[in-house]
Amino acid sequence: MIAPEPASGTQSPTLGAADHADPLLPIELLELELSLDGYDGKSDFCETVRVASAKAGGEFLFDLPAEGLMDDCKRIAVLRIPSMSEQMRVVLAVLDHSGTEIRMEAPDPATAHLIRFADAFIKVLERF
Repeated sequence: MIAPEPASGTQSPTLGAADHADPLLPIELLELELSLDGYDGKSDFCETVRVASAKAGGEFLFDLPAEGLMDDCKRIAVLRIPSMSEQMRVVLAVLDHSGTEIRMEAPDPATAHLIRFADAFIKVLERF
């Protein structure tokens, strides 16, 4: 989703341009973006993202409070979604500070620690 006005500060890149190995927006990610576009702020964030990621062929890994991790948001959900190369990639679903909009973001240097944690989390899950 593209906000009508940029928020103060810098924003993370959108998913379409951030993954240089996979420059086209996969249909699964497009479906995920569209299904989250109708978020009303009244539904449970976690459950909304979990259902949307499953419908797109992805996996909900975990969510956490965004305080101190990202600006202008309340919660961050970490997901694995399919890419065109048939590998899964980690992306972020972010609930804005007002709690009324979910946006998808690609990992960037500021969120690299979350991706490292997600990779470790995945390795633990795959062991069992």
